[in-house]
Amino acid sequence: MKKWLKFPHLFSRDLAIDLGTANTLVFLKDEGIVLNEPSVVAVTKGYTTKIDKVLAVGTEAKKMLGRTPGNIVALRPMRDGAIADFEVAQAMLKYFIQRAQKYRSILRPRIVIAVPTGITPVETRAVKEAAESAGAREVYLVEEPMAAAIGAGLPVTEPTGSMIVDIGGGTTEVAVISLGGVVHCCSIKVAGDSFDNALIQYMRRSYNLLIGERTAELIKITVGNASPLTEKKIMDVKGRDLIKGAPRTIQVNSDEIRDAIAEPLMAVVNAIRTTLEKTPPELAADIVEHGITMAGGGALLKNIDILVREKTSLPVKIAEDPLTCVVRGTGQVLSQIALLKQIQIE
Repeated sequence: MKKWLKFPHLFSRDLAIDLGTANTLVFLKDEGIVLNEPSVVAVTKGYTTKIDKVLAVGTEAKKMLGRTPGNIVALRPMRDGAIADFEVAQAMLKYFIQRAQKYRSILRPRIVIAVPTGITPVETRAVKEAAESAGAREVYLVEEPMAAAIGAGLPVTEPTGSMIVDIGGGTTEVAVISLGGVVHCCSIKVAGDSFDNALIQYMRRSYNLLIGERTAELIKITVGNASPLTEKKIMDVKGRDLIKGAPRTIQVNSDEIRDAIAEPLMAVVNAIRTTLEKTPPELAADIVEHGITMAGGGALLKNIDILVREKTSLPVKIAEDPLTCVVRGTGQVLSQIALLKQIQIE
């Protein structure tokens, strides 16, 4: 037996990446998810380029959001599911790819990346170039709702209709899938970040209190809800008083937070309704029987399944570990070349 057969990891360490607006997850073939970090990069400002030096990536960089001195800036290179800053995104991808691989490989990795439905040719090229410059040998792109459906265990290759609702950080993807293809999809730029922005605006409007992105996200996680909770929750919120300019603490409850995010929530519900209206009758019958599956970080919002069930009159379930559905589905196609060729974006 040749020596290299004993150490296949030296030759190729194929990766699957969920390059999300809020978080980036990396799946290593034959090992599973090896990295789950915020899509944030902290850099020092250069005189001739945007980046002089990368100081931190992921969790450490997120801690710096809103807390950096003038010469350091914490950036989120992904906006609305697309690359907003190519140079920073390239640095972030390179860091995550190197972190995900325990061993140095003789061959550069083959990488499959999940991207939003309806990504433009310019955005497609930007993602591929960023991955290639970060060290990829081959780059394949797959649609996020398809990857989420595979990760949720839906029968995507069978002649039956499956509906997946993937609520990410920057986009919400609602898709009906059958026979290995997306029959109809509705993609809107309303998702987890929209909930955070709605909370920031609510605090400003109702309490004259200025809060940052991290505080808004903490409110959403702690007391956020889409449908009334059995017991009202209360939380202290710290921010800066816009009138006096001094730090201030207020108390909010789960009912008012639900009202604050009602508008983006209804945008998600309307996207689901629109998709259902455009679904062929035979597939619609399958969805009535099997229901709607919800994935993505937004599916973790308390009682969001109850809201969707009330508004659509259809069975609704939350996928197991919804935050990792997309990367797990993307990881599965690494070992299924025929399926990868069928679902990849050209």
